[in-house]
Amino acid sequence: MKSRIRILPGFLIVVITGFALYMMMVSLQTKLLAHPILFDYDTLQKQAVSNVQWRLLWLIGDTTEAQFYKSVFAGIGLLTFALIAHVLDRWRLRWAGFPIAYGTGLWLWIFFASMVGLFVSVFLYGGQLSHGWVPTFVPFVSVPAGVVLIYGRGWKTAVTGGILGGLFTFPISWFLIEKILNPLGYPSVIGNVTGMWLGAILVFEICRYLPWMSPGQVTPIESSADNGGNSEITQQEIATTIETPETGQLKKDLGSMWFVRRVLADFTEAPFYANELASIGLILGAILSWVLNPLNPAYGSGVFPAILLSQILTAAIGIFLYYDLWKKLGWYPTFVPLVSVAPAVVLTFNGSMTSIIAGALLGALAGPPFAQCIIRILPKHYHGFIGNTLSMAVCTWVIISMLKYVQGL
Repeated sequence: MKSRIRILPGFLIVVITGFALYMMMVSLQTKLLAHPILFDYDTLQKQAVSNVQWRLLWLIGDTTEAQFYKSVFAGIGLLTFALIAHVLDRWRLRWAGFPIAYGTGLWLWIFFASMVGLFVSVFLYGGQLSHGWVPTFVPFVSVPAGVVLIYGRGWKTAVTGGILGGLFTFPISWFLIEKILNPLGYPSVIGNVTGMWLGAILVFEICRYLPWMSPGQVTPIESSADNGGNSEITQQEIATTIETPETGQLKKDLGSMWFVRRVLADFTEAPFYANELASIGLILGAILSWVLNPLNPAYGSGVFPAILLSQILTAAIGIFLYYDLWKKLGWYPTFVPLVSVAPAVVLTFNGSMTSIIAGALLGALAGPPFAQCIIRILPKHYHGFIGNTLSMAVCTWVIISMLKYVQGL
């Protein structure tokens, strides 16, 4: 507990800021709803069925769907600020923040592969939008980037990962959502992340037999990312957040400033960016969408303020709880509930304060350690995100089932 004293001020700052932002947004939402400037989510979904321009807007929104935002402005903010972080990182400037893409230097290849997968998914399966929302976003935060991190840079790697990721992940997710989750009343995120980890297993096995695919020759820090985090050293050595620009060594004496930055960086772990600048662009863009029309982000649910607060809280609680493991290992999957349990609970229980607190706390307790346990036993040719997404699926299912049971008592 003594080791957490140094980050306690940072924890309090994050929590207080989160609640203050939430209360301000809730107080403004009714006024903003009376005079919307931007189109709402339903308009985006309906127009994207047959209109190419709207389909492209849907695609941009897909870059933020892992965070439950589905916002064009959030997507623009995410990608713009990620590019800025990449350039600053290449220039080795302190303002770059935590090394984007885990310091591998592969961000551009990750971005390209992920966009290939997203284009395949959106334009091959996007016609299903005529029946309602569909999970076209799943390749952007899963298989294509994982293939690049396993096999290294190069056009063949990026295109192969992108195409296979786009082809395999959507059908799995869509089938589970339509045939199992919707009838049972469970959130779609369980199907989304199951499509990610199950699709990843299929694609990684296929890649083993493709003659042009072989693990890339990378620098030591890249190889730590590339083998997927299969032990206490591999993914941890990426030094996602604790590497200092001056020395490149793990900085053991962390403090409140690191804590605040780490909470921000968790918002962009899902697309493999893990950078606070990219997260700032993401969050600012999402808030802008909400200001222009509160029914634009978060699928038009009107609970975006609650989702954002739950994510801030679950990241803060998780990093605070597992701070010693962050110091010991250099990386820990505290972002897992931020893109699964916490927002899913909020949406399932209509954004109540109870759902915000319960989703944030239970997700932070269960998601990270379960993910780490899976990561440790994965085969070497699998990327560690399989453990993260499997944890998301299982923890979301279990926690929501438990909360539904308690609600029914």
